[in-house]
Amino acid sequence: MRPVEIACDESGSEGENLLGGETDVFAHAGVRMPLPAAEACVREIRERIGSPAEEYKANHLLRAKHRAVLEWLLEPGGPLAGRGHVHLTDKTFFAVRAAVTLLDEEGTEASARILHRAGPAAFGAARWEFFLTAFTSVLRLKPRRGVTTSPGEFFALAGELARVPGEAGEIVGRFRGAEERVAAYRARLASDPGLVPVLDPLVPAVVHTVRHWSADGTPVALVHDEQLALTAERVLQLKATLGHRLAGVRFVDSRSDARVQIADFLAGVARRIASDRLNTRGDARLTALLESFVDAESVWDGPRTLG
Repeated sequence: MRPVEIACDESGSEGENLLGGETDVFAHAGVRMPLPAAEACVREIRERIGSPAEEYKANHLLRAKHRAVLEWLLEPGGPLAGRGHVHLTDKTFFAVRAAVTLLDEEGTEASARILHRAGPAAFGAARWEFFLTAFTSVLRLKPRRGVTTSPGEFFALAGELARVPGEAGEIVGRFRGAEERVAAYRARLASDPGLVPVLDPLVPAVVHTVRHWSADGTPVALVHDEQLALTAERVLQLKATLGHRLAGVRFVDSRSDARVQIADFLAGVARRIASDRLNTRGDARLTALLESFVDAESVWDGPRTLG
């Protein structure tokens, strides 16, 4: 079966910097659109916006004065209807889920959601953020500048939080004794360049993108904006994970492929709309328009999910 080409781009990528970075949401978009249609769409956007900028980005569409253009792009009768898909990641929830998965032998998605929702109130918002930042520091081989925590310090902090009454304290209590799992993970990460860091949301999002577009059995060939995190070793890992679903990955500059530029638009506006929703300043109209594009398996907690 001949593969279908899916153009991809992302927004909010900061690698393993899940907390304290520039963005709190990561979005990965895939677009299935013939090149002539994508070129026509980019021309239409340029004509409607009328900016002299050489390269258009999502920020152009997100300006209040161009609201009508953004709605046109996302509406059911617009150029992206049935042609776009976005996988969203709430970075804080992603970190919580990673902690529960790695440190709790009995960890489940349900317990990750409980901890994510209860943590700030149970431990205090600042202490909770410090704890999650410490967890991400312990797992990274190259600590973020100014953020270093030893495994001993992290597990001592986990012991303190475990004494807090309630479900959040109980879940963190199950993290104690996981020092060997952390050490084993760090050893695997150091020895295997193809291993996907548990704190990087990019590869899981790509997996969901491929699964979405190959749901009918058609293999997918990705045309992806240049992305240093998708190394040759990680592309091989993607192929091993996805099998026949993934026919190949080709990297291009978004400026040279209108389809990838459309994916860039979609990822950028989706990230901003989702971030606004996450921080309770969401726009009901834009949130509703985005809903039809969002992957049901996005890393997003229930009460604050889009829609």
